[in-house]
Amino acid sequence: MFKENYTEVTEFILLGLTDRAELQPVLFVVFLVIYLITVFGNVSMILLIRADSKLQTPMYFFLSHLSFVDLCSATTVTPQMLVHFLSERKTISRLGCFIQFDFSMSLGITGGYILTVMAYDRYLAIGKPLLYGSKMARGVCVSLVAAPYIYGFANGLAQTILMFRLSFCGPKEINHFYCADPPLVVLACSDTYVKETSMLIVAGSNLTCSLTIILISYIFIFRAILRIRSAEGKRKAFSTCGSHLTAVFVSYGTRFCLYVRPPSETSVEQGKIIAVFAVFVSPMLNPFIYSLRNKDVKRVIKKVIQEKLFFNSGTHLINGM
Repeated sequence: MFKENYTEVTEFILLGLTDRAELQPVLFVVFLVIYLITVFGNVSMILLIRADSKLQTPMYFFLSHLSFVDLCSATTVTPQMLVHFLSERKTISRLGCFIQFDFSMSLGITGGYILTVMAYDRYLAIGKPLLYGSKMARGVCVSLVAAPYIYGFANGLAQTILMFRLSFCGPKEINHFYCADPPLVVLACSDTYVKETSMLIVAGSNLTCSLTIILISYIFIFRAILRIRSAEGKRKAFSTCGSHLTAVFVSYGTRFCLYVRPPSETSVEQGKIIAVFAVFVSPMLNPFIYSLRNKDVKRVIKKVIQEKLFFNSGTHLINGM
């Protein structure tokens, strides 16, 4: 209920994953390693795609943007979380909290729709190969990747504005490791009906809509694969789709568990564990999912390593002469 006499909260306290002091250094090391792997994996993927001419295709263009979104998503949360592991004062300003909420929400929606665009790309590549070049021209690819950014950040801004309209008069402890939607709503001392309803509608509709497009795309993809006569062609098509389907499963499984349920103390506590997979595990795994299952990416990695070794060997020989 709204309170007539109250002091508006100007900062929040992030309770993090645990309040056990002895675990904080251990968690710092664990999540620092995860973050460094995430940065290395996603930056490497972006640079590899830009460096090799054979990877200048729509599929890898979209993959580079997925890596960029994953990198930004992890960076939105991780640095402050690492600082809090080693500090006694785990506060974040109200404005900083809402900015973090805005970016995490926006990037989450953007990443989901980039996965959707990638499914459509695979459908055209496998189902309509003769039309693929014209259907996925450069301008079309730019439009298809721009739309998720515009739509995702518009959604995030709308949800942040609704969050700004809520009153927070205490308590100010957020039962989470970053400023997420349900834990913030639980703390509000004004009517949260509009925010809760919009949260469920936006999360449910976006997840359902994007996942439906992905599923429909894959129905047509599998039909097209079954019409391929050669076993090698089928294997290659399934291999290409396998990486994307794995990324979809990891991403959408966690997001459904996170957002499509009313906020409560129980759901918030469970959501912290699920959020670890959404915020840290998924962005870390995606580059490896695509590189380990993709011959083109493995070829480029091997080529870069060989060139690096050859360059170093040549330099040593020259210096030794």
